[in-house]
Amino acid sequence: MSNTPKIAVIGGGSWATALVKILCNNLPMVHWYMRNEAAVEHIKKYRHNPNYLQSVEFDLGKIDVSTDLNTIVKHAEIIIVATPSAFLNDLLTTLPENALSDKIIFSAVKGIIPEYNAIPARYFHKTFGTPYDNIGIICGPCHAEEVALERLSYLTIACQDEDISEQMASLLSCRYIKTTVSDDLFGTELSAVLKNVYSIASGICAGLGYGDNFQSVLISNAIQEIENFIDEVSPIHRDVKSSAYLGDLLVTAYSKFSRNRTFGFMIGKGYSVKTAQLEMDMIAEGYYATKSVYEINKKFEVEMPIVEAVYNILYEKISPVVEMKILTEKLS
Repeated sequence: MSNTPKIAVIGGGSWATALVKILCNNLPMVHWYMRNEAAVEHIKKYRHNPNYLQSVEFDLGKIDVSTDLNTIVKHAEIIIVATPSAFLNDLLTTLPENALSDKIIFSAVKGIIPEYNAIPARYFHKTFGTPYDNIGIICGPCHAEEVALERLSYLTIACQDEDISEQMASLLSCRYIKTTVSDDLFGTELSAVLKNVYSIASGICAGLGYGDNFQSVLISNAIQEIENFIDEVSPIHRDVKSSAYLGDLLVTAYSKFSRNRTFGFMIGKGYSVKTAQLEMDMIAEGYYATKSVYEINKKFEVEMPIVEAVYNILYEKISPVVEMKILTEKLS
């Protein structure tokens, strides 16, 4: 990578908006792909995203925002993908097969590609031939809404190539963002996926009226499930008590900004899945992740009672009251 690499951000949501805001602190130009043409024109005219984090005002001299995905990708050295996982494959099918093979890709997706039951790193490697050493993840604990408010936040940058993770960490560091690096690409990515499932569980329990005492037991068991699962899938030494794992789980399970917790809360209150999704008008990654993790775990057979409970509620349509009552007998 050059000292001032050409970076493209793909996505039009809150995380893409937050990442563009952060990168503008350290780069002379950030290239930004959005599919929504009306949103692109709005940004060019009014300097803010009309749909997400509207308080963020952009310096138009520092961003090149476009609906031309192929051109944005072609001229970028580093591509940060911040598109919901459910839509990612459909979005990228317009790219040639070799379009990403020589790029450095960082995922801020935090979901599983449902068509492949694959985390983004595996998807980019298998679909576009990007070497694993050129693939990284940007994870929390961090909410885009607090980035917009410039509240002190922490990001973990994971990549198997230490030089790449260090440079990306430097590009994302600023007055209100502190960064750490990791070489645990698969563990951090799987943990980022799983914490959304447990956040839904937390929301369901809150919606049903369970209190803080039970929530503490739920999340204590959740981090154990995360550790058992990622150790089975990717058996390397890691400390799940660190911010990239436990910290990211806590902020997602408890924060008022967590869309997965909000989604779960609505399910606990009696909303159907479809009604909750329509009411939120936002993507809860954990909904799709629940089914994918459940399917993947058929191979690894890790004991994951919380994941199974959320799956039964969302996909088997078992009553949240009944399923969570059963779960309470399995936790310790």
